[in-house]
Amino acid sequence: MERTFDQYKSVYPEEATLLTQIISGEVPGEFPIDESYFPDLTEKLASRASSQKVINTLDNNYPTLIGGSADLTESNLTDFKNLPSFSPVNRSGRNIHYGVREHGMGAVMNGMAMYGGIIPFGGTFLVFSDYMRPAIRLAAMQNLRVIYVFTHDSIGLGEDGPTHQPVEHIQSLRMIPGLTVIRPADSHETVYAWKSALENTTGPTALILSRQGLPVIKDKTAPVSDLEKGAYIVRDCEGTPDVILMGTGSELDLTVKAGEKLTESGKKVRVVSFPSWELFEKQSEEYKKSIFSPEVKKRISVEAGVSFGWSKYTGDEGCQIALDHFGASAPANTLYEQFGITVEKIVEAAL
Repeated sequence: MERTFDQYKSVYPEEATLLTQIISGEVPGEFPIDESYFPDLTEKLASRASSQKVINTLDNNYPTLIGGSADLTESNLTDFKNLPSFSPVNRSGRNIHYGVREHGMGAVMNGMAMYGGIIPFGGTFLVFSDYMRPAIRLAAMQNLRVIYVFTHDSIGLGEDGPTHQPVEHIQSLRMIPGLTVIRPADSHETVYAWKSALENTTGPTALILSRQGLPVIKDKTAPVSDLEKGAYIVRDCEGTPDVILMGTGSELDLTVKAGEKLTESGKKVRVVSFPSWELFEKQSEEYKKSIFSPEVKKRISVEAGVSFGWSKYTGDEGCQIALDHFGASAPANTLYEQFGITVEKIVEAAL
């Protein structure tokens, strides 16, 4: 065994050093960016696209980060642009082509994570997470450091229609014990979603990302790094709010705009970005109460998926702007309007 390793080391000295670090648990890794990574971004950028930007800053800082996709790389945007593909003739490649086999991809990632040191990530459409659910469940059960990049996260994917539009999938993933689910609302939140995923060494993380462009939510009340707390205030008011609005992902922008309209009408409004239930539940009771003040009973959640589970946070006097049925084939804006996930409907519910 030692002779074989010495032969390997003579041919691949850098890889041998890294392998030694992996075995000893001393794998290097430091998140290289913060919210200033997108300093002047004003254009709409899909969170899958901002995720790709993050991935391509991590290759040097996380030398054991290995990624791929279930035959959807060009859609999931999960490739290292400047690195080769892993293959029988190039074992140093870090882009893996899994083929159309989501469950196989999930199982392979579990094996790599179980070996230790390697941080695997894999992408597919969120709706196809169904195919890999047994592997996700085992990753959670075994506390494996696996990262799932689930894109095309809602009816916002548009014309592919209800077969490809995930309605119940985010909640079904939130139901898996030990799995951390994060749905970032803009490019800045996506940075910290990746940071949280990489720093989660006790279980798998699912990043829920959009197909459509998402505007940057500017001038947030709290720093965007508070995403790592699961929920944080993006707009607040003086004194006790009349209503608390909470949104995730692509719906946060709608929620913020509804809050602005309600403020103009004289209401006191708090708007909360709520990207991760699991991260939020790890916070102190004091922090939780600072976000969802117990005396404020009027609360509204906004998410383009089933309403199941949201009543825990909206309470008995709150309501949900949600989608308790399947989608349809049409442009994203048309679907949001048709199904009542709009600024106007949020304002109407609040009033």
